Amino acid sequence: MVAPRANWKGFIKFGEVAFPVALYTAASTSERIAFHTLNRKTGNRVRREFVDGETGDPVEREDQVKGFEIEDGRYVVLEPEEVAAAIPESDKTLKVEAFIPCDEVDDVYFDKPYYLAPDTMGSDAFKLLRDGMKKAKVAAIARTVLFRRLRTLLIRPHGKGLIGSTLNFDYEVRSSEKAFEEMPDLKIEGEMLELAKHIINTKKGEFDPKQFDDRYEAAVAELVKAKIEGRSLPKKKAPPAAKPNDLLQALRESAGMATPAKTKRTAANANAGKSRQKATRASAPKSRSPGGAHQRRAG
Repeated sequence: MVAPRANWKGFIKFGEVAFPVALYTAASTSERIAFHTLNRKTGNRVRREFVDGETGDPVEREDQVKGFEIEDGRYVVLEPEEVAAAIPESDKTLKVEAFIPCDEVDDVYFDKPYYLAPDTMGSDAFKLLRDGMKKAKVAAIARTVLFRRLRTLLIRPHGKGLIGSTLNFDYEVRSSEKAFEEMPDLKIEGEMLELAKHIINTKKGEFDPKQFDDRYEAAVAELVKAKIEGRSLPKKKAPPAAKPNDLLQALRESAGMATPAKTKRTAANANAGKSRQKATRASAPKSRSPGGAHQRRAG
């Protein structure tokens, strides 16, 4: 098996202690199924081309330049050397600025995870930092120029090594107030809350990523295989639309504390039928004896 290639090499520094580390991608989408765009008539791949928005003429790579729009149709042109000069200089050092409780950073700030491993020398210092953070139950906030941008990383112990997650900047994280501003101010309590807690307790488990398969990837892979073999996949039936239900009744049924609503309706219909039969018998005229009827006719 080929050893993974480091995305970045540098140093971690905390206090006056520094040691070399290598950074590796922890999560990648490279294994996902990828498509190419083809010409339906010829079956050939389509080539992407940059064209002038006004003239429609192709623009060669050497004639392409970055631009920042300041008004509609007006741009500030930025030459490649100007952009390169604006990038902060990197000293290849992850400087630890603070140690904080592991759960202090909201997950919404997490960007991408990377594994940090000792690079050649300095493994003793690496283990010292890892085990020290484990014992203190803290994470490290560090900054460096990573992939041409100044990035903040949250570094935490992870197995035998460390994991560094790049963090989104504050301006990149949208406020949750806008997302939740129209939520009504409701208070759930009493039986509903107790039933919800009961259901949650019965569904407790552990996270195992192997249990969660990528159904889209599997379905597309099966489709490609079927096309190669010249067969068609059976058409799937549309799932039935979900129907609105009574929340309390649904909670009771989920907790196994009530008979399903359908059973109740059947029983109610049966009871209603018996009631109708009783009402019919009660309203029917009582039968008279033959003698009584004869006496009235004779009179």
